[in-house]
Amino acid sequence: MIDRLGELVGCESPAGSMSHLAACADLLAGWGAAVLGAPPQRVVRDGLPHLLWSVPDQRVLLLGHFDTVWPAGTIRSWPFAVNGTVATGPGVCDMKAGIVQMFTALGLLASTSRVGVLLTCDEEVGSGTSRALIERQARRSGAVLVCEPSTPEGHLKVARKGGSVYRLTVHGRAAHAGVEPHRGVNATVEAAHQVLAVRALAAPSEGTSVTPTMIAAGTTTNTVPERATLTVDVRGWTRAELDRVDREIHCLTPLLPEAGLTVDGTVNRYPMTPDLALPLLDLARAAAKDIGLPPPEGAHAPGASDGNFTAALGVPTLDGLGAVGGGAHARDEYVDLSRLPERAALLAGLIERLLAEPRWPAVSPP
Repeated sequence: MIDRLGELVGCESPAGSMSHLAACADLLAGWGAAVLGAPPQRVVRDGLPHLLWSVPDQRVLLLGHFDTVWPAGTIRSWPFAVNGTVATGPGVCDMKAGIVQMFTALGLLASTSRVGVLLTCDEEVGSGTSRALIERQARRSGAVLVCEPSTPEGHLKVARKGGSVYRLTVHGRAAHAGVEPHRGVNATVEAAHQVLAVRALAAPSEGTSVTPTMIAAGTTTNTVPERATLTVDVRGWTRAELDRVDREIHCLTPLLPEAGLTVDGTVNRYPMTPDLALPLLDLARAAAKDIGLPPPEGAHAPGASDGNFTAALGVPTLDGLGAVGGGAHARDEYVDLSRLPERAALLAGLIERLLAEPRWPAVSPP
């Protein structure tokens, strides 16, 4: 498992880089074919290769992604490394170790004939090309198991915040900044007002964050900027909060006379709620006892995943079945190698229990 993890981390797969994603898909297609007995269907959307192994009687869907947030070339300055029981490297926790565990678990099963697998390659950028594919496969499945990382303590994820992304574009008027700045409408100043306006939409008591992230404006140092853009990240625990922010952000108006403002974006993922996950957590705890492991706890995670999409459809979904580690999206990203085998065994045990449970019957294909 460690050797495979090093190979997969070394095969860089930055989101949006088609050549890197294709090479990583080739590697994973071979691993999956070896344990599932067939090559994947390559579902290519806008040049992005998603890997799908679907089965007619799909009782369980294993879901994950192989894109990372790290740009090409990161591996040269930050290579995969092992120090004792800790491995580090770009994407090692989010979520390449989870993929290694997934294929290891599949190899432990007596039969994979009722288990589907979907590995996408655009999760880190909003799942724009894979969402319909994820939802279609989820509807065909009795349960979805997401191999995103667990918490650093090893807790599984029974709830996740939902999220939205917005792009605000300010339209001003250019003028010479030194000679006649009064003739311009300064898009940078208007964007600053909008930064404060969107921050005021947050509701910390409800756990709702509204965070301005990227901002860009201006063309030269001596020109009043005529255009500025601002992106905003929104996270919330409830549909009501995400819908509230969506309404209010679309009602924003410019403060400066003659400035214009357009707002693009909407709710991307609604929250994953625990009601659909807790029965699966119970099965996971029973599976852990079967193999002599401490029963895992359930946790609420502020980050979103593709599990939000499947849970929103009403399909039982349990997340965090991947690596035990932390530091995702940061230079201290790590996984605990000592727990790779037990987590792969836990996933296999949970699948076996799901396949034996009559209350998750086969779902007829649409």
